[in-house]
Amino acid sequence: MTEPAVDAHAPTATPRGLDLDRLATYLAAHRPELAGGPLRARLIAGGRSNLTYLLRAGEHEVVLRRPPLGHVLATAHDMAREHTVISALAPTDVPVPRALLLCTDPDVIGAPFYLMERVRGEVFRSRAQTDPLTAGQRRELAMAMMDTLAALHAVEPGSVGLADFGRPEGYLARQVRRWAGQLDRSRSRPLPGIDELRDLLADTVPEGANAGRIVHGDYRLDNLLAIVDPVAVRAVLDWEMATLGDPLADLGLLLTYWDVLGDSDAAAGNPVADGLGPRAGFPTGSELIARYAGRSDVDVGPLHWHVALGCFKLAVICEGIHYRHTLGQTLGEGFDRIGDMVAPLVEHGLHAVREK
Repeated sequence: MTEPAVDAHAPTATPRGLDLDRLATYLAAHRPELAGGPLRARLIAGGRSNLTYLLRAGEHEVVLRRPPLGHVLATAHDMAREHTVISALAPTDVPVPRALLLCTDPDVIGAPFYLMERVRGEVFRSRAQTDPLTAGQRRELAMAMMDTLAALHAVEPGSVGLADFGRPEGYLARQVRRWAGQLDRSRSRPLPGIDELRDLLADTVPEGANAGRIVHGDYRLDNLLAIVDPVAVRAVLDWEMATLGDPLADLGLLLTYWDVLGDSDAAAGNPVADGLGPRAGFPTGSELIARYAGRSDVDVGPLHWHVALGCFKLAVICEGIHYRHTLGQTLGEGFDRIGDMVAPLVEHGLHAVREK
């Protein structure tokens, strides 16, 4: 999940989550062009998922990604995975930042990290950003989002060296098991209905006829860097959950953000979905799916189960963030209401999984 911007001002000397002295020494050995002046950094997104920093060394600017502080769920914050997929997609029609360096040694800054180029654009995540857009710009931006997703799902994994990036067979069933396990590691309070949702999903897993495509795992508007004059997607971000699987999972989760959270009373002012969906003046989810279907060879059948999976997955993610927030391990603002999203997600997920 993309996080709210935290500090838009000048880089600080020692932002939380980085050891700049150790990092400078490491860069001097591995990227000497970044070691020509004082290394400064600022947190540009943090707390709900991986942490993102803008690094400046002299005239150079790059972006660093590392896992969040504390309570890191297994496999959910894999730096090598992100680095691998954006490196592989660089020559395709999918816009991604250029990967620059991967460090798997946690002793350098306290966690594995990677560097990528800084791409100019805006992450549209709040009503303050999307309200000034014209109706035409909102529509074009939503359609560009779907065209980019169709382009991703059209990439043949073997053609970009990702044939072994995941196990497509049984992907959907594994998703249910994976997020059930993450839930068990994030429980800190009663969560009515979530175990029933888990069990219903496990009992009704579809066949997954589209398996074997590259799946982003958390695709939505505010995981894109975009411009609006003219409208274009400059880069797709946050690849930590990418794998090979069923592309309908991407569509189901996108609809969860768009039509479930984006049209929910609980979304107003919440950093998860405040600027998304019809309530923010964008086209409906059905219009997005129609756009995607017109540009993809993926069989877009009924998406009820996949939306229910999206609700379960996002409820688990929100609960994990809520738990980290109670432990004081989130960076930035807006996390006090994340836990409020869990109940409506579970409720909608139960409704969706029972639809025929």
